[in-house]
Amino acid sequence: MKGYLKYALVIILMIALADINAQIKSRYSGGVHLSTMAMNIDGLSSDPTMPLGIHFGRIFEIPIIGGFNLQTGIFFSAKGTDYEVDSVRISLSPIYFEIPVNAVYTFGSDKVKISLFAGPYFACGVGGTLLEAGQPLKDLKFGTGESRDLKFFDIGLNFGLGICIKKFLVTAQYQLGLSNASPNTNDGSEIKNNVIGISVTTPFIGKK
Repeated sequence: MKGYLKYALVIILMIALADINAQIKSRYSGGVHLSTMAMNIDGLSSDPTMPLGIHFGRIFEIPIIGGFNLQTGIFFSAKGTDYEVDSVRISLSPIYFEIPVNAVYTFGSDKVKISLFAGPYFACGVGGTLLEAGQPLKDLKFGTGESRDLKFFDIGLNFGLGICIKKFLVTAQYQLGLSNASPNTNDGSEIKNNVIGISVTTPFIGKK
C-alpha cells in the first residue's frame, strides 16, 4: 500500500504544479465505457456481463519532443460487473478515483490528427454499491479480508487511439487491470478490472 501511495503522491504533485507551467496544456474529458471483471472466486470461474458506466475528469499534457507527449490527469470512473455465484446474481458497481500516465504520439495534418497512447493507471476506490439478488442494496467496503468486497487500490494498463477533428479529440481505449482486486486471496480468488471506453475531450484550455 505504501508503494502505491508514493507513486500516487508524486503524480498528484506534478498535476498540482501543472497550471503554473506555460508549456503544460489541459483539457476536460468524459465518456462512456463497458466494464467487466475477470473473476475466479473460490476456484470457480464466473461469466460476468459488461454494464454501461461513465468516466469524467481533466487531462494534463506535457510536450516532450516532436509528436511525443506525456499525458496524465484525474478521473472519476464508475466500473463494475454483474455475475453469478452459487446461483445468486450479484451486481458489483465500484467507483474509482483514477490517475492515468500515458505516453502519447500524435501525427497527421492541421485538419485531422491521430494519436496513439499507452501507459499505466493507478486507482483507488472511493465508493460504489453491491446488490445481491433478494438482498437490500449495500455500500461497497474496500480493504482486505473476508468482511470486505474489493481491495482499495487497483493498477493496470491503458492503450488506445484518438482522432482530433476541429480541436475536439475522440478516443477509444482499452483498460487492462493487472492487480488482483479480490479482498481475500487465501482461497485463490482473483478479480481484475477490464474496461472498453470511448471519450470526448474538449479543446485545450488556457495557454497553448
